Amino acid sequence: MAERTSRAQLLGMALIFAAGLGVIASARQARGVVIHAGRVIDGIASEPRGQSTIRIQGDRIVSIDDGWADPGRDEVIDLRTFTVMPGLIDMHTHLTGEGTADALVKSVTLTATDAAVESTVYARKTLDAGFTTVRNVGAGGGADISLRRAITLGLVPGPRIWTARNGLSITGGHGDAGGLRPGLGVDATWQNGIVDGVPEIVKAVRYQHKYGADVIKFTATGGVLSIGDSGDLQQFSDEEMKAIVDTAHLLGMKVAAHAHGKRGIEAAIRAGVDSIEHGTYADDETFALFREHGTYLVPTILAGKTVAELAATPGHFHPSVQVKAATIGPLMQEMFQRAHAAGVKIAFGTDSGVSVHGENAREFGYMVEAGMRPMDAILSATRNAADLLGASDRVGSIQAGRFADVIAVAGDPLTDITEMQRVRFVMKGGVVVAGRDVSPGAPR
Repeated sequence: MAERTSRAQLLGMALIFAAGLGVIASARQARGVVIHAGRVIDGIASEPRGQSTIRIQGDRIVSIDDGWADPGRDEVIDLRTFTVMPGLIDMHTHLTGEGTADALVKSVTLTATDAAVESTVYARKTLDAGFTTVRNVGAGGGADISLRRAITLGLVPGPRIWTARNGLSITGGHGDAGGLRPGLGVDATWQNGIVDGVPEIVKAVRYQHKYGADVIKFTATGGVLSIGDSGDLQQFSDEEMKAIVDTAHLLGMKVAAHAHGKRGIEAAIRAGVDSIEHGTYADDETFALFREHGTYLVPTILAGKTVAELAATPGHFHPSVQVKAATIGPLMQEMFQRAHAAGVKIAFGTDSGVSVHGENAREFGYMVEAGMRPMDAILSATRNAADLLGASDRVGSIQAGRFADVIAVAGDPLTDITEMQRVRFVMKGGVVVAGRDVSPGAPR
């Protein structure tokens, strides 16, 4: 009887303690956060707002109003001298690796576990740079899935991740480790994304979905950094591309196609892909097809600049890669200029991993240099990127109901786009993750 009483008392005490925690949590929830902003680029309008008050409750934005409203009991973050924006979105990253030096050695000595550990460093750099959401378009061994899970659980800091897991490639294609002797590299199996023919493709798409992919990425043409394939030649057949897209769309997943060559780009667009990554050899005919199908271009100019610069260093790349990097890299910014002028929809993407993580915002400068208005460049990384993700109801804008992903720069990026490279404040989901020193009143 005494034992039963003791257990009952312990249970009662536990319930009282839990109730007390609930009251404390409710009190904290009731006390929101207010950001007083000097100027706001909200990710919706084509012109900035002036002085504004952004109210945040928990991990969501409650409202945005003109002027600096009385915060009441809410905590205040003073950004009255700053330009405030939604957290940025990079639609083409590879968070599980960085750099191209010693690529052959890395491919046969590092494991997915190594990549997962490294990725935690790159994820933090990306977040600190103001990119609170990324689309990770290819990683082996499930390393990106583990990273996404760790970030979601709060174990490591990093952006929200939409991931493709293993990209799909033909045997000997851009995603297959060509140039190595047999027995080296990852096994070329459909589970690892190396597929030939419609039946294997359908199974591979479903397999990636089963193990956590949010999006499907495939290589419609050869690439720059792969050995032995041509960046301008189509790889998957038209029928195979259609099978990838149809299977993914049935599962509610969008499809991104790596493509440099004109024929492969156009075949992928006709197959119904949601975005073309790179698009180097697109011409006026191709741009008309983009517009007809409403397909996004993710230009990755930064990657082109990076490989072109590295190609000038003797021995940095395998000889066949060096030729492609020197040829294709310099073409990407000029292609972007023509695509933008032709009215192609643009979503921001860098291919970071080829370039250094955390320097993603350099892409804005190249876009503006090629003739895009600074506001449109910023909207490509907010409104447009969120639309391509299919997540406009959650990210990409400062409006009620969206995640409280908020960044700030000290100057005006509409007059100096390089301000985007100097993000001073980052909030993700209502929590300040960088720039606590900006405002003494910032929540800790």
